[in-house]
Amino acid sequence: MSLASRIQQAFKPRKASNLIGLSLQQESFHLSTIGEGRQVSCKLFNSAGGDFSTAFKAIQQQSDYSGQCHLVLSSKHNQIVQVDKPSLPDEEIHSALKWQIKDLVTIAPENMVLDYFDAPTLASGVEKIHVVCAAKDSLSTWLEVLREQQLEPTSITIEEFAFAALMPNIDDAKILLCQQPNEDMLLLIVKQGKLYFQRRLRGMANIGDKSEQELNFGTIDSLSLEIQRSMDYFERQMKQAPIKSIEVLVPIANEAYLARCLAENANVAVNLFSMPEPFEEYRTFAASLGAIHSLNENEVVHG
Repeated sequence: MSLASRIQQAFKPRKASNLIGLSLQQESFHLSTIGEGRQVSCKLFNSAGGDFSTAFKAIQQQSDYSGQCHLVLSSKHNQIVQVDKPSLPDEEIHSALKWQIKDLVTIAPENMVLDYFDAPTLASGVEKIHVVCAAKDSLSTWLEVLREQQLEPTSITIEEFAFAALMPNIDDAKILLCQQPNEDMLLLIVKQGKLYFQRRLRGMANIGDKSEQELNFGTIDSLSLEIQRSMDYFERQMKQAPIKSIEVLVPIANEAYLARCLAENANVAVNLFSMPEPFEEYRTFAASLGAIHSLNENEVVHG
């Protein structure tokens, strides 16, 4: 199976009895499992200097994990660009896209593995797509090491889709403000279980280090401005019904304070996001859990 096919599977949930979600970060990764006994466990693994090939080899040394592995790439390990959808048959789009985006990303076409997902049509009527690409050489190495660790790579996805998978499938559009530790913050708009809009908020990676006072020195105002801009774009440019609420999934010590402050600047409800049962105590591991949540959504119990 090609790497492109693996990425493509990220958008096609599959059923499995023994599932492993593995989400990359800067110098660590989260590994979450739903075992055959319907037990959930989560663990943090360190990766010195971001050397994941070496770090993956420690998985079996620390725990007896095996099964289908669903890999989540952080923003450091993938790039997303929006382009006009090529007027080509579906089977020819993938090969054409790498040349269409070659000047928009830093990965050479010959080392590029990519997939795309449709962007909602704007008021202009122009059909757009979001192209996700990653470096083939790095992925090939990681997948081979994972196989050696009895973790069979089944799909590759990105943080945006992993987080969005945790949202309930309802008609109302909601903003999910979410983050993995020390990663870019993400602003997602999810409606009817689909990702309508995504934005990476740069400069927020170290928000967990800020005190309540420091959060008030520009951070809250900056986040509020980004939220309002995104809501305006969604409603005016995308011609969508208004956002119903803002859900906060930023697992830092001052998460509740952050949500309260954002609520003071917002004209819609701001809530701490409720993780699906039984994941609430694993908020920090949300991305790795999101990668496998929809695959076994109704068969999980707390372990």
